[in-house]
Amino acid sequence: MTPLSEISSDPWGPFAHVPFRNPDTRVLSRVGVIDVGSNSVRMVMFDGAARAPTYFFNEKVMCGLGAGLADTGVLNPKGRRRALAALHRFQTLAQGMDAPPLTAVATAAVRDARDGPDFVAEVLEKTGMQIHVINGHEEARLSAQGVLLGWPGSYGLVCDIGGLSMELAEISGGAVGKRLTSSLGPLKLKTIDGGRKERRAHIRTVMHDLREQMGDQRDRLFLVGGSWRAIARIDMERRKYPMHVLHEYRMSVEDVLATAKYIDHSALDALRSACGISFSRMALVPLATEVLTRLVREFEPKDIAISSYGIREGLLYEQMPQALRDRDPLIEACHFAEAKDARLPGFGAMLNSFVAPLFPDAAPALRRLIKAACLLHDVSWRAHPDYRAEVCFDYATRANLGGLKHSERVFLGLALLHRYKKKSGGTRFAPLFDMLSDADQKEAEILGKAMRFGAMLWMRQDAQMARLDWNPVEHALVLHLTPEAEPLYGEIADARFKSLVAALKASGTVRIVPGTPEPQDVAI
Repeated sequence: MTPLSEISSDPWGPFAHVPFRNPDTRVLSRVGVIDVGSNSVRMVMFDGAARAPTYFFNEKVMCGLGAGLADTGVLNPKGRRRALAALHRFQTLAQGMDAPPLTAVATAAVRDARDGPDFVAEVLEKTGMQIHVINGHEEARLSAQGVLLGWPGSYGLVCDIGGLSMELAEISGGAVGKRLTSSLGPLKLKTIDGGRKERRAHIRTVMHDLREQMGDQRDRLFLVGGSWRAIARIDMERRKYPMHVLHEYRMSVEDVLATAKYIDHSALDALRSACGISFSRMALVPLATEVLTRLVREFEPKDIAISSYGIREGLLYEQMPQALRDRDPLIEACHFAEAKDARLPGFGAMLNSFVAPLFPDAAPALRRLIKAACLLHDVSWRAHPDYRAEVCFDYATRANLGGLKHSERVFLGLALLHRYKKKSGGTRFAPLFDMLSDADQKEAEILGKAMRFGAMLWMRQDAQMARLDWNPVEHALVLHLTPEAEPLYGEIADARFKSLVAALKASGTVRIVPGTPEPQDVAI
């Protein structure tokens, strides 16, 4: 089977079903990809904003195709039957969704097995689905592109672990560099004779060779793969971490070493139950932990980030023109959410311009969060008024939003909570607030209260009828309103303005000015 990277008759190869005809627009064309791995077979159907798609459908079947492969040289017969049934189901589902043809790839198990070509032919005959078997270097490239889907312009080392192999890829400035593949998959490590001592010696030798070939890689280490995510979930349990979102979860080398000891000294069944890890995945965790321990000792990364995006997202990224890849996934997702769910799409940009004077010295990272908050400020209006604040916070901290650190999720959630609620106390989210400094919490409160007030001034999109003038030296806030906008400043608006003034610990003044206030030129 020809690897994807070697298909040249069509420049798009198996990715010919390109949904992104115009990179400047949002699209709703569904894109389905299938990953046939050594442990699992998964289908993901992407939908929503082109640059930051959501998971319209996501289903995984733990087939164990690669179980016993190192000993027998063939795919696990039971796993093969399960995989065929899963692929038949996925093909039927995709047809029912009226989706374009699925893009399916197979990795180490199918490429290494003697009966791999026969399995691919059987799938094609019985389901009509063409599976593309990719080599290890191509697998590394696609996994790295999956990381770039969530972190545009990232730099560091991507490590993707499957059942039978482990891949490394260097990323820098939004491009994939050197790539390596190895046999350090847990299912293969199980077959090494001599027990733990010989297995660890083998891991040490292979990892040292990878380090020699890859060179110095002491930037961020991005971990891709189910076994890594399981270890991260155990690390969360060990640390009693308050947020259970795995994507963008950060660990240090010291965390990894401490969690390795924690796993070694824990009852695996109890740990599996506490962390919600499947039996089949938990069986591989001790072996994967040995690999990760040696990986971080060898490469000594400055920090470690878990990526829920991998080869499937890399398949989607493959289809994107560069102009689309360069767009910010967070802002794209928020634009899409506003267009789909807000009562007045487009008002988020006006709101951003309105609140921007309150943050004159904001760093780019904060300006980005302000934009996102303004775009999301009204997407939860359908929720019951008593629960809108909670719905907003849940959305920010749990939704599929790319390019967000956990602390940034909490900042965004807290700002949106204050958009709908005067005070943040007494909520079930309080343990998460400690992920922010006191200064960041105060900044989120000010942003939320500014949005809460600004939402009272639904203005025409072709006119700037209100403007804030903030003097941080004198702690004075002035609201400028045109005569046309004056009727919007009712009792509730007045109360919300005073709440904002109180949060700023400032004096507040309202001025009615003739004509149109000077518009604030703030891009969004």
